[in-house]
Amino acid sequence: QVQLVESGGGLVQPGGSLRLSCAASGFTLDLYAIAWFRQAPGKEREGISCFSSSDGATYYAESVKGRFTISRGNAKNTVYLQMNNLKSEDTAVYYCATGWGFIAHTWFLSTQYDFWGQGTQVTVSS
Repeated sequence: QVQLVESGGGLVQPGGSLRLSCAASGFTLDLYAIAWFRQAPGKEREGISCFSSSDGATYYAESVKGRFTISRGNAKNTVYLQMNNLKSEDTAVYYCATGWGFIAHTWFLSTQYDFWGQGTQVTVSS
């Protein structure tokens, strides 16, 4: 049974940092991609980053490029999202997702992911 569990969210001041974790179970990440999405109140779910385990490629939305870093942990079945220089507009529920058929050039589309975590809240506020 595929399961994804996010952790690491919380309240942080503008300019601060957080590291989110996505722990996967029920499958190995070696051949699959893990993506991070976020959804703010009243807004659509936004793809912000993706890690392709098969080739190590990483992808970022323009809104987070240069501030967020996605990586795979030493535990191999964990993917991290290091978030630096956080802004109020980063406030959202953050989800990780994976799926059986990964298409790199549309990594940001939520429709290509079959499995989702429950989400973790990130609030950036002074």
